[in-house]
This record gives sequence, structure tokens and C-alpha cells, in this order.
Amino acid sequence: MTRPSVELYIQNIADILMNELEHVIPANWDVPTHLKESMMYSLMAGGKRLRPVLVLAATEAFGVDRKAALPVAAAVEMVHTYSLIHDDLPAMDNDDYRRGRLTNHKVYGEAMAILAGDALLTHAFYSIIQSGRKYGIPADRLLDIVEDLSEYAGARGMVGGQVADMEGEQGMTSMSQLEYIHLHKTGDLMIFSLVAGGRIAGANEEQLQALRIFGRDLGLAFQIQDDILDLIGDEQKLGKKTQSDVAQQKVTYPYFIGMEESVAEVKRLTQSAKDALIQGEIPDPARLFEIADYLMKRDH
Repeated sequence: MTRPSVELYIQNIADILMNELEHVIPANWDVPTHLKESMMYSLMAGGKRLRPVLVLAATEAFGVDRKAALPVAAAVEMVHTYSLIHDDLPAMDNDDYRRGRLTNHKVYGEAMAILAGDALLTHAFYSIIQSGRKYGIPADRLLDIVEDLSEYAGARGMVGGQVADMEGEQGMTSMSQLEYIHLHKTGDLMIFSLVAGGRIAGANEEQLQALRIFGRDLGLAFQIQDDILDLIGDEQKLGKKTQSDVAQQKVTYPYFIGMEESVAEVKRLTQSAKDALIQGEIPDPARLFEIADYLMKRDH
């Protein structure tokens, strides 16, 4: 049987995830109409679905059926979506468009956008528990996943990275500050996704550490590529305006080390990420390798 290309693999998971997300709020729940509309408006807006892809690909790398990981994949997408809704707000990045259409607050107002983000974040933890209830994932593994998400999405992780990004706009003076922002604002949810997939599959601690390193290097490479695309990318493919970092006077990797060195750093980090999986003896890392290469060469 022919192995599907990485592009088809990612699209297939995106389609599966869309079906999962359509039913993520139980039909019998009494949820205010506008709140549910606002949540689903951003949640169903498409995008790369990279973090759910990493959850499922990591589970499969251990020979385990990805179906049991679907609720966790949906959970990380909800956390990611909440962060985008809040990032786009006037008090944050003040963006009008996301994924090629109006941002949440432009459609539903700032108050509802904030509440929709809050609801998505809290609902993510509900979704994780469904992996246990529906597919029998052991409670101790789910507890570890909940603990991980609380850390990686919170003050020590993604939120901390967002704060550092905001403060950095007042004047960033070092590469270490920029790396901190990229590692936490972007990388931590990727690390969570990979480790969650590994936990569901019953990975040992050495293998989980390999997934952490893979996620760290992949996340940093991903964000540097974002910095590059903001300068030279195609607006139609990206679904948002380019040169936004320049317009907001944000310091990026190309600013510090130049375009050529930034491209080289993406390649170096991608190889380092792949090496970690080999050293950690992940049973079947081939698909994760393909995803890493795909992200390195992406143009959107």
C-alpha cells in the first residue's frame, strides 16, 4: 500500500479534526448562542492544524491507533485558537484578519471574543478527559497530560512567551530574549502536542524527552520561518498581511542575524530535531521527519 505524501497526511488529519471539532461541544449542553457561534467561528476557520497533527503523528510513531488521541488533538487546537483570538485583540496585536477572514472581535465584539477564548481554554481540559472516557486511556496518563498542558499553556509557557513578546516591543536587546519568546509563545504547545501523543501511546521517559527536544527545535524553526515569511511571503498564501513585524517595529531573527543566516538556522534546527528522535529510539519516526522537512520548506 502506497504511503500518502506528507501533504495528504496533514490534509487528512485536518479533515478528521474538523469532524471532531464540529461535535466537541455536546449537543445537549445549554450554551448561549452567541458564545457558541463565536467559539466555533474561530475554531472552524481552518489553518494548518499543526499541533493536532503532531499529537496524532507522535501517537502513530509508537504503532498506536491515533483515534484514542483525537480528543487531545482537539484540546490543543482549542488552546491554540483561544490564544489567537486573544492575540488579535486591540489590546494585543490589534489584527483585523486571521486565516484570511475577519478576526473574532471584528465579528462578535471584544467582550464576546475574550469570553470565547476563555471558554475554549477551559473546554480543552474537558476534551482531554474524553480520551479516557471514550477510549480507555489510563487516568495516570491523562493526569500527566493535564499537568503538561497547564504548564506549557500557562505563565511558564505560552502566556509567559506572549508577555515577553509584548514587553519586547518596548525594546529588545538580545537574541536570548527573542529565543525565549519564540520557544514559549510558539514552541511550548508543539512540545505539549508531541509529548501528549507519546504519553497516550505509553512512551517511556527517554522517548518523551526525545519528543520534547524535537518539539523545542521544531517550534523554534517554525517561528524563525514565520519571521522570514513575514518579510518575503505571499499575502494570499499566508492569509494575512506581510511586513506586519516591520510595521510594528518588532525585532525578529532576520533583524538580528540577517536573512541568509535565518534560513540556515531553520535548516540546522530541523536536523537537530530529527536527530533527537533517532537518539531517543522512537520506533517509527519517519512521518515526524517528513513533517519537520515540510515545515522547513513551507511558504504559508
